[in-house]
Amino acid sequence: MLPEIQRLHDVWLNNRTAQTTSSNQISFNDLTNSIISTGPFSFYIIDFFDMSLSHISPSIFEMHGFDPETLTFNDILGAIHPDDISFVVKAEAFLTKFFFENVGREKLLSYKISYSHRCRVKSGEYVLYNHQALMLTMDDNGGYGKSLNIHTRIDHLSNFNTYKISLIGLNGEPSFMNLSLDDENKENKEFSKREIDIIKLIGKGLSNAEIADELFISPLTVKKHRNNILAKSDSKNTAELIKNCILQGII
Repeated sequence: MLPEIQRLHDVWLNNRTAQTTSSNQISFNDLTNSIISTGPFSFYIIDFFDMSLSHISPSIFEMHGFDPETLTFNDILGAIHPDDISFVVKAEAFLTKFFFENVGREKLLSYKISYSHRCRVKSGEYVLYNHQALMLTMDDNGGYGKSLNIHTRIDHLSNFNTYKISLIGLNGEPSFMNLSLDDENKENKEFSKREIDIIKLIGKGLSNAEIADELFISPLTVKKHRNNILAKSDSKNTAELIKNCILQGII
């Protein structure tokens, strides 16, 4: 095992459950049916208790050449570009600290984690992928249980990795976009559920007036939200905002 991959295991080892967990809150089919992808994607469930995989999508063979019957988590980690593996290690460690200090570890089940890295495909070349993770189960002490991981090929949208993380809030929780690992003291830009709703409607091509009708607010309020969203997301215009949100798995 490469030292970098062992470092990843060390991050998860300190945060995993003491035993395997199960959840009957939502079926796996409901989860996969809710996936909205902007490109070819594969998925699997990882159980952090023993690092075993289940529900591996057949597309993982077409994309990476992996045999779903013999695939291990280390095979997936080993396909990450050597120059990006250190970012992934730092990202996973950062997320543990961020939830503990800013959100509350118990709320991890209400967030979808998103960041990008390059990954080796079946041809042997490396291309940019968006990694999304949705924690499905945790134990009473906040230990990681099972996670649904979704990898979407996005090199048709961009070949540039921002090396930033986004947390998309579910169940009414606020979202955080473009979290940087370089400056942990930098003020985090929090996006409300209303702002995320507006971003999604902008992505559908709705005008301010149409968004106002959809959300039962005034067009002036929509305009103010749009200006705030552009400022928070460091986007120069709506086109850049939409591109950034697609790359981060928000829309």
